[in-house]
Amino acid sequence: MKALGFAGYSGSGKTTLIERLLPALLAAGLRVSTIKQSHHDVAVDVPGKDSWRHRAAGAQETLLTSPYRWQLVGELRGAPEPDLAAHLARLAPCDLVLVEGFRHADLDKIEVWRAANGQPWLHPEDARCVALAADAQAPGAAPPRFGLDDLEGLSAFILDWMKRP
Repeated sequence: MKALGFAGYSGSGKTTLIERLLPALLAAGLRVSTIKQSHHDVAVDVPGKDSWRHRAAGAQETLLTSPYRWQLVGELRGAPEPDLAAHLARLAPCDLVLVEGFRHADLDKIEVWRAANGQPWLHPEDARCVALAADAQAPGAAPPRFGLDDLEGLSAFILDWMKRP
């Protein structure tokens, strides 16, 4: 199982890019999972429903299942957020995990950059940026750059990246 990050500032288009790349990667025969890191207190359950009540009563983990999907919710209850390796270990086997967030994790990543954000580039300080998805040319020596809409080029790059040791 290989993991490839998508790093960039809020509003750069990471989620949209991953959403648009998934069909091409699936069409290439890959089994793909995703991890999305958020810095907010996300609500993943409906207040008052049974699984919410289990968590509210103190369950460490609650697994909600149906004939259509399942979700596992873990409560940290003050413990530190697990690192990326711990989250990757929870996933079922697949070919590729696309990781949104975990910008400082030690994994190869595609930097997603948009000029309108007015934020600095990440790749000059992060040698693990293996490619850029951006709407402008990067300054100086930079990894390969693809336009934000170049799904064919990005998909081909990722498929080639998958072959690397």
